[in-house]
Amino acid sequence: MLKNLINPDRLNDYWRNIDKNILFSFLVLFFLGVFFSFSSTSSLAGERLNKDFYHYFSRHFLFALLSMFIMFLISYLKISFLQKTILPIFLVSLILLILVPFVGVEIKGAKRWLDLIFFRLQPIEIIKPFFVLLTASLICKNKDRSNYSYFLSLILLSFIIILLLNQPDVGQSILLITTWISIVFISGIKISYILLIFGFLLLFGIALLTAFPEKFGYITLRLNTFFDPSKGDSFQTDKALAAIKLGGLKGQGMGEGILKESVPEAHTDYIIAVITEEYGSIISILVVTIFLYISYKIIKNCIKINDKNLKISLCGLSSLLIFQTFIHIGVNTSLLPTTGMTLPFLSYGGSSLIGSAILAGVILNFTKNRFKNNE
Repeated sequence: MLKNLINPDRLNDYWRNIDKNILFSFLVLFFLGVFFSFSSTSSLAGERLNKDFYHYFSRHFLFALLSMFIMFLISYLKISFLQKTILPIFLVSLILLILVPFVGVEIKGAKRWLDLIFFRLQPIEIIKPFFVLLTASLICKNKDRSNYSYFLSLILLSFIIILLLNQPDVGQSILLITTWISIVFISGIKISYILLIFGFLLLFGIALLTAFPEKFGYITLRLNTFFDPSKGDSFQTDKALAAIKLGGLKGQGMGEGILKESVPEAHTDYIIAVITEEYGSIISILVVTIFLYISYKIIKNCIKINDKNLKISLCGLSSLLIFQTFIHIGVNTSLLPTTGMTLPFLSYGGSSLIGSAILAGVILNFTKNRFKNNE
């Protein structure tokens, strides 16, 4: 098995057929994540937590290396084998998500992680790309019963959303809902059905807020604070906006930012604000441009692909990547209510990096030039 994997001819075919523009873009994002982790976590570890200055940086670096290995491995696998693993891995990840309320680790009032000794795993990060792939597969396999497949995927989405809201994790819930809507829209569903589904989800959300005000009251509070900052605590958002303004065009210089010292978890939820404060808006715009370029290349590849399943899967993965990026940026710039969303590839966190690596690996695998070679 191993001998077959490292076969020189197959390695040559892999390198010849891989989309090097997308691959290089992902590698640049991983590199930038490691670099920004060094400047955003050193003072946090050394001055506030009395740990080695390179504690968080070294962990991020190791997870980045592991994530890049996962990305290359997934992109190297045969597409037939990769598609067979979608359902088993999704089911295992879903079971882990179900276990979170019972054996999960609670941090700052949210129970989203499982303690795996070496690191804390956030199951939803693994579920997201496989949910996209499973939804696309359901839609494409049930051609004669397309409405049934949409309903089945909606039930699956609703089940995951209920588990997420129980943690609670509204940000990931919104991300999954918007990604799912984009998938069903791309698949060709009628606009009237999308509006009906959107109305159902909206009524479902209002019903939860009304029925369980103690459990989900914080959502109402965040919305009220977003529309009227005087009605709640907008400390984090105000600090992030101030940091972005302070950074200006060129930034304050590496390590000179103060946001990472004043806002908890700035190296995860507010990393784009930290980057802007220290390196300026030019670098932040460059980061956003890389994400947009990846999406552009994915869509360009989709035009060449005849396989509907691959086409919908790629569009869904691209939507997942872009929506998560802009939700993170929207929160940092006060365009959206606070959700606690990481920035793919750049935010600190092993689960986030591994989830990003899985997404990147699948995208690289599906955009290879095998369609002409009949792999």
